[in-house]
Amino acid sequence: MTIQNDQAAWFAETFETLVANVDVAIKGKTHTIRLALACMFAGGHLLLEDVPGTGKTVLAKSLAHTVQGTSSRIQFTPDLLPSDVTGVTIYNQHSGRFDFHRGPVFANVVLADEINRASPKTQSALLEVMEEGRVTVDGVPHEVASPFMVIATMNPVEQAGTYALPEAQLDRFLMKTSLGYPDHATTVQLLADAANRNRDAAVSPMIAAETVNQMSAMAAGVHTDTSILDYISRIAEGTRRAQEVALGASMRGCLSFVRAAKTWAAAQGRTHVVPDDVKALALPVLGHRVLLTPDAQFNGVTPEQVLGRILSELAPPTERGAAAVG
Repeated sequence: MTIQNDQAAWFAETFETLVANVDVAIKGKTHTIRLALACMFAGGHLLLEDVPGTGKTVLAKSLAHTVQGTSSRIQFTPDLLPSDVTGVTIYNQHSGRFDFHRGPVFANVVLADEINRASPKTQSALLEVMEEGRVTVDGVPHEVASPFMVIATMNPVEQAGTYALPEAQLDRFLMKTSLGYPDHATTVQLLADAANRNRDAAVSPMIAAETVNQMSAMAAGVHTDTSILDYISRIAEGTRRAQEVALGASMRGCLSFVRAAKTWAAAQGRTHVVPDDVKALALPVLGHRVLLTPDAQFNGVTPEQVLGRILSELAPPTERGAAAVG
């Protein structure tokens, strides 16, 4: 169903209200908050990679508090087992049956804190549920809540005792972004409130979990012209052909790109996607999907540079064509 103008206006108004709500805890990072919320309404998962102490966990918990649904937090450690994430089947002596005890992954918003500290075996416990929305334990599938979102955090500095996320798992995150350090004025404001050690607690629940599903359905109705789809496809092909790239954007990444662009357009009150939506989301959606060659990494090349060059070389479609609803 195609989204209508009044629905797009309501979507944008609600979206900005949620941004302001999360901004109570994460000040001065409006763009990152918008990306995180767009990821939620696009039905995707979010990876936050940044140096320690920049507010990754606070942002993740604030997003969970915004939704009137269930949330859980899993602290990933080297000794964490897959059953600690998904749950375990235990024999019940009274009933003579095996009962499934659900793990913390059965929540609307799951915070996977420091995900790269767990072993690859434990990390792989999230692969099925992030893609299919279900967990299979002892051959029995169990559906998770809807909406369902994994927000994972990791830092690129402390690498001792960590395990790099495999490409298959990185590809399951719709977006990867970071917060970075606040500017001077925001830093002073936060220091003045240093006694508050639990800033995410100030974030009030704003929308029900069912409303998230409704807004996701609205965003899915945003018109995406064939010229926009062609533009996204050419960007993905450019990542695969780039000399510095060992592995480019996947088909899953392209599909995620379209869903994210639709949500980004709806968040700005539009009923159609424009080229600027694609440009704004290229790095958050594709950056972590671009695997550079060892030589390129040694020479200091970054995915941001590769994507920037690809975007500069590709001519975007005209906005008139992108807005035309056929």
